[in-house]
Amino acid sequence: MLSYPVDKSQITLSKTTGKLLNTYKINEVFESLQGEGAHTGVPSIFIRLQGCPVGCPWCDTKHTWEIDLNLKVEASVVMAQNVDTEQWFEHTPKQLLDLFTQHGYTASNIILTGGEPCMYDLTDLSSVLIENGYSVQIETSGTYEIMAHPDTWVTVSPKVNMPGKRDVLKSALLRANEIKHPVAMEKHIEELDQVLTLLEGSNTTKPLIYLQPISQQKRATELCIKTCIARNWRLSLQTHKFIGIE
Repeated sequence: MLSYPVDKSQITLSKTTGKLLNTYKINEVFESLQGEGAHTGVPSIFIRLQGCPVGCPWCDTKHTWEIDLNLKVEASVVMAQNVDTEQWFEHTPKQLLDLFTQHGYTASNIILTGGEPCMYDLTDLSSVLIENGYSVQIETSGTYEIMAHPDTWVTVSPKVNMPGKRDVLKSALLRANEIKHPVAMEKHIEELDQVLTLLEGSNTTKPLIYLQPISQQKRATELCIKTCIARNWRLSLQTHKFIGIE
């Protein structure tokens, strides 16, 4: 868990925890449509958190991996940019709510992504957002404990045998509402099968399982379709890439 000092000009108490709210290191905030998984097509505000040690080779947000203290800037600097950047700003949940208003965002669903958002204790952030009428979704690799409001929708995209050498946690899978697994070849199906053994014997509601072809490759897409039909799983396509939105 990362912990940072609270900006005392923005001190607020969470109604859920009754504690002072944390601040969060943020790489990007924007409004768009969710392009993947169970919430495909849902208008959403994306909050991309800075920092990730997992090291997925195909990652398309490598600019979020490192937290360079020299790259901390004002929120207005990041919000004015239309390109990927390693710069980041720090906000409390209340400051984020004010940011949504400032930019005229109307979506009522929030997606906490990264980077790896579960490097942070997300209880404060998710709780304040839910208290203010938003639904909240977390997208995580499953390699960190998930600390969030109980009504948060959790999407685990299990990252197996990545360079960061972090294991997928059973606790993260048990908390997942959906598992969305990137696939390029047969070995990735086998890796998912191995991960799913962690759920054997549990009496919790089983998560929805989505297979997502990496980079929309033809071979990967055909493998995902075949496997989804055989296993009664679901196909997730990166719809936002097909229609050319962020």
